[in-house]
Amino acid sequence: MSTVGGLFSGIGGIETGFEKAGFKILWSNENDPYSVRSFQHNYKHKLYPDDIRKLNFKKIKPVDVLVGGFPCQAFSVAGYRKGFRDPRGNLFFEICRAITELPKMPKAIMLENVKNIRGHDNGKTARVITKSLRELGYSVFWNLFNTSIHTDIPQNRERTFIIGFKDEADWDFEPNKKTSSSIFNSHLPLVKSKAKKKLKEMFDKGDIDERYYYKQDAYMYKHLKKAIVSKNTVYQWRRVYVRENKSGECPTLTANMGTGGHNVPLIKDDLGIRKLTPRECLNFQGFPKSFKFPDDMPISQRYKQAGNAVTVNLIQKIAKILNKSIA
Repeated sequence: MSTVGGLFSGIGGIETGFEKAGFKILWSNENDPYSVRSFQHNYKHKLYPDDIRKLNFKKIKPVDVLVGGFPCQAFSVAGYRKGFRDPRGNLFFEICRAITELPKMPKAIMLENVKNIRGHDNGKTARVITKSLRELGYSVFWNLFNTSIHTDIPQNRERTFIIGFKDEADWDFEPNKKTSSSIFNSHLPLVKSKAKKKLKEMFDKGDIDERYYYKQDAYMYKHLKKAIVSKNTVYQWRRVYVRENKSGECPTLTANMGTGGHNVPLIKDDLGIRKLTPRECLNFQGFPKSFKFPDDMPISQRYKQAGNAVTVNLIQKIAKILNKSIA
């Protein structure tokens, strides 16, 4: 059974997807104190709750696949666009350090980031990432996958995946040679999902806490009541207006859903107009029902952690191909 180590693990979405694809998770790394609590509440494998810059990878078990959703603030259009000049962006080079310091270099790597990272700084960011990984001997695939296209979950969520295989930096010059890279490449483009769950399948069954409902004294209630009319649509309050998502999907869940509530998707049910609950956000990320937040985890942190996560179903699909590629 192939093994996995995770960096910047959040609440373990990548690891969960790989586990569902038949991998064994040896260890993970996450240093946000709230995420660490949620992680330890749900998983039994080794977690290093430390800043990655403090980890001595020479003393950590080697793995077949190294994965990680490295911090994307520095590369996001919504951020300051400082890229590698931002200390958070430089954490990418800690991944390179991990690759070289582990007792044995991983057979494969899979990194996840925001959609726009490839075009950041006129492509310079992507060139630096590609050059760095190739210098370590890895082939480099850049892929843009969408939860709503490649899985049965109705969330419009585009993410960039950077995937590479050890000792195959020049694989593309020998396309007929059977390598991990050529096997992986033969499965691209990623097959589109033929089925799609209906929105109602993603919503909680049973009683919903009244805290998620908007009361008539809410300053935007009149706007919400006028615009939110369908029980089969997900909406968003955009500070001054209501946005209706007409595609039958949930808009991209974001990490800042926990700050002020403006980015939490809204729906209408039999009792009124409300936000998606944190558990429903996890549903839209493909987390199993067995995943539970600690009882005392603040609601704002639950939203943040769900929005920061990856879609488990998409990771599982990618991981299955990776497993075939390195077998």
